[in-house]
Amino acid sequence: MTKAIIGKKIGMTQIFDETGKVIPVTVVEAGPCVVVQKKTVENDGYSAVQFGFGDIREKLVNKPLEGHFKKADVAPKRTLKEFRLEGAESINVGDIFKADTFAQGDIVDVSGISKGKGYQGTIKKNNQHRLKETHGSGPVARHAGSMGACSSPSRIYKGKKLPGHMGAEKVTVQNLEIVKVDAENNLIAVKGAIPGPRNSVVTIVDCVKKA
Repeated sequence: MTKAIIGKKIGMTQIFDETGKVIPVTVVEAGPCVVVQKKTVENDGYSAVQFGFGDIREKLVNKPLEGHFKKADVAPKRTLKEFRLEGAESINVGDIFKADTFAQGDIVDVSGISKGKGYQGTIKKNNQHRLKETHGSGPVARHAGSMGACSSPSRIYKGKKLPGHMGAEKVTVQNLEIVKVDAENNLIAVKGAIPGPRNSVVTIVDCVKKA
């Protein structure tokens, strides 16, 4: 059975292993997550479960979600995410998953929303070169330069690397190792860095380590 959980990124720190080697880790407050909905092949065409994470006041929940939570007989949750897990048939609405779902040594994929960096130029965003500053550049040393479109095709081809919004997008880091699990405080220490600013929502899904 595959495993998954929703959590909140607390921050980074470092811990020491048995040999005294320092390991940089990201601490995640993982769960508790409650199963809000269960989808089956018979009713929905596929098998999946929906997890809810983080309490929220009832007055902040709209009517459709209010009915969704009442049908499952669970308290309103701030974050809802669906996972297609192997063995989801054995999971029921109302089941609770905590940090001890995972164990030390598990290999996981961690997904989150990266930090937003606002509107950026093509040099910072796409790693393009700047113009020379000896002769002829003028005040456009960091500009993108000519598009070369002319009268045909009279437009910019889709996918061209231009200035625009940077960051604030879903990023998944694969094959990270769980170094420590604190079941009492619902904390998981993942080796290395994971996407997103502090206190942002992340998802942890176990995986098979790739060669």
